[in-house]
Amino acid sequence: MSLRGGDPTEIGGYPLEARLGSGGMGTVFLARMSSGRPVAIKLIHQQFAGDDEFRIRFRQEVAAARRVSGAFTAAVVDAAPEAEQPWMATTYIEGQTLAQRIATKGPLNGAELKMLAIGLAEALRDIHRVGVVHRDLKPSNVVLSPEGPRVIDFGISRAVDQQTLTMTGRVIGTPPFMSPEQLQAPRGVGPRSDVFSLGTLLVYAATGHGPFDADSPYMTAYQVVHDEPSLGAVPVALRAVVESCLAKEAEGRPSADELLVLLRDLPADLGGTDANVAGAGRTRDMDTQQHFAARATPVPIVPTTASAGPDTGSTGAPLGRRLRRRWRPVLATAVAVAAIGGGAAALKADGFGADGGGHKDNRVAAPGAALQDGFGPWRKTVQAGGEDIPDELRCVARGEALFCGGGGVVATRIKSSDGSPVWTVKSSGVPVQGTHLVGATDDTVLGYRFAAQDAPQDPPSEVVAVDADNGRELWSVPSGARSMAVTGRTQDAVVVGSAVVTVDASNSRFEARDAHSGTVTWKTPFPAGTQCAPVPVGPRLLAMCATDAEVDASEVRHPTLYSVDRASGTLGRPVAVDGPAVPMGVANGRLVLLRVRMEGTAPAGYDGVARVHPASRKVTYARLSRTYSGTPGMADGTLYVSRQTGLVTAIDPATGREKWSRQTGVEGASGPVAGAGALYFSSATGRVVALSPHDGTFLWTTDPRADGLTGEQGASPRVTVAGRAVIVAAAENTLFAFDAQKPPKSG
Repeated sequence: MSLRGGDPTEIGGYPLEARLGSGGMGTVFLARMSSGRPVAIKLIHQQFAGDDEFRIRFRQEVAAARRVSGAFTAAVVDAAPEAEQPWMATTYIEGQTLAQRIATKGPLNGAELKMLAIGLAEALRDIHRVGVVHRDLKPSNVVLSPEGPRVIDFGISRAVDQQTLTMTGRVIGTPPFMSPEQLQAPRGVGPRSDVFSLGTLLVYAATGHGPFDADSPYMTAYQVVHDEPSLGAVPVALRAVVESCLAKEAEGRPSADELLVLLRDLPADLGGTDANVAGAGRTRDMDTQQHFAARATPVPIVPTTASAGPDTGSTGAPLGRRLRRRWRPVLATAVAVAAIGGGAAALKADGFGADGGGHKDNRVAAPGAALQDGFGPWRKTVQAGGEDIPDELRCVARGEALFCGGGGVVATRIKSSDGSPVWTVKSSGVPVQGTHLVGATDDTVLGYRFAAQDAPQDPPSEVVAVDADNGRELWSVPSGARSMAVTGRTQDAVVVGSAVVTVDASNSRFEARDAHSGTVTWKTPFPAGTQCAPVPVGPRLLAMCATDAEVDASEVRHPTLYSVDRASGTLGRPVAVDGPAVPMGVANGRLVLLRVRMEGTAPAGYDGVARVHPASRKVTYARLSRTYSGTPGMADGTLYVSRQTGLVTAIDPATGREKWSRQTGVEGASGPVAGAGALYFSSATGRVVALSPHDGTFLWTTDPRADGLTGEQGASPRVTVAGRAVIVAAAENTLFAFDAQKPPKSG
């Protein structure tokens, strides 16, 4: 393709010969080195040159491409990521892309298909060995060169030992070739996400279509997460290997090295499809099953958020999101993820039938709990101030009143019996993700307010006290914002009795006030050289602190705990904790912390428990039987971890032993919240599952009620229990309530 009018004639001293193609991020040109060797130069579109986040992403692309050897990729020859218009030059690989090859000549078969599979597995092996995850393996990014397949375009790749760039909240990729975890929790994808994409590529190469193709990208994304792949047209010999690559859980897939072993043992011509065999394409062969059953070490998905503390209504922010960040619009293929939770909700989303767990829908009543007079099921959407925040409300119940807040809502009062509004106080600024209601006393509700973008003179964030009866603002105070870095939770203020304890705007001290009057009762400076966050421990209050250096680097590995005298604010003697660790709650009078397993600088799940006795200052540790990834929570002295796929595991905090594990159909559930005889877990879609706290027995589940993201990790609990009423906060500031004895029927 010749150059067009307006194209440059040279880039970085390399004369251009032709335009090879153009995409959403840049244009690729054919150029020549002084020696005459051809190179491909990717020139970033001008409109992205001034975008700081994009420049970071492009620098990561260059760094990732440089780390790979070039034997199975396009090696980097030169690059200028800091240029006025950034560019990168790589060796030019002659040949069609896999997409072009299938479009012109149809599917591959026999030895050609086997060699493609082996070549791509070798490429992934080399890419993963240097610590890079490609994250966008698709037909147009595979070039069929005379020497074998080459993988190109590391535009959304990342180093395994680094945090993934948020990129304004977008889930970036191509849905037919993305893994379930990439659609659901893109910050946490690892090497086995690429293996899933390779499985979809091999199906595409063998059949001309993907294993999850549908009429729209929304349904394709839905099927990737929930449905079995369509493999009937894949050769029998290859099918079992492909099916192992397409396991929904990352740890169920082979590594690139394991995949190579399986592929090399296949016959040269791969055989036919055997489409008449019952269940063709749905059952993994026994040899492959046994191979993966023997693998003992799971690969955890990196968690993105940490869980809430007890009954404050404000916690929960991502572990993986080491620094607090502001909400951004969810763009691009995130729309497909939303369809998984809402628009496609009429379909069975879990493969477990209506109950989501393969059990009879028992509809067990909540014994002993009362239902408020006049209660009836209700649904309400709370209008927020400022930018639309899709999922930020959390609630606490006080008698007949339900107080909720978060995102663009400082606080709102709703009648818990019928959902009718009493008052609402809005925040017009752009809120911090994961920052919800602070809490409530008998006469006061406390929430957060964020400065509007056109009011830079206002404090970035404030704790605001509101009269519980009429919604009148009582007082406000600027608030600090470093608790996420210290504790892994977004909790800069806590309600303790009739007082509220906040962190001052300079992040240098605690301040205690009477919640209603705002009268300051004490101020306590942080220990020298540290930053701290408040941690409620039942009726007690602790401070969790870390050095300035660790907080600034977002690597708090040696936190220190101090008891805080509620009357005077005096700090007790320090208690060192082997971290990083996230406070979870109280069991047998001890503060329980989940210890975070780190891989390089990135959190990779939870592998231990620390218990702190506030009076004796004694710390005991217990190893978990394995590394757990997902959303942690605590209720009635037991730890729980909800995996993004809906698996809920109960853990004894004293021993670290697993009590029980139950598969549910509620992906990305947060919780638990304890009701009478039940534990409730709910996702952003508003789907709720009730389990027995004793052994995880399935009680009932509901269908989705809102268009929310599934597969989210680390969100704080969305369920509030008011007697026998279950109130659920879902996406788009949606609240709904029902009788626990008469939950909405599923299906």
